[in-house]
Amino acid sequence: MAKLIYTMGEVATELGENASAIRYWSNYFEKFIRPQRNAKGNRLYHADDVETLKQIQYLLKNQGLTLEGAKQRLTEDRRSVDKRVKAIGVLKEIREQLVQVRKAL
Repeated sequence: MAKLIYTMGEVATELGENASAIRYWSNYFEKFIRPQRNAKGNRLYHADDVETLKQIQYLLKNQGLTLEGAKQRLTEDRRSVDKRVKAIGVLKEIREQLVQVRKAL
């Protein structure tokens, strides 16, 4: 069962990014990412926010877009970005399974 709420550290670990990058993206893309805050003021992310952060990471790191370009792309054509990010995730899982099979042989 997937978690409902993720901490900043968990999101950073899952994406392989620094917590400061996640924090910056959360502030810059506030239209798309709306983390909740706990009593201490720490950010808590829902699964939808984590998916959006994966899309942002894809646009910035893989596509080489600027922050403004990524924001524009999410505004205009978010569905195709989502499909590509999910496809890459599935391919990474398949690759990981193949590596495990190779080690078992």
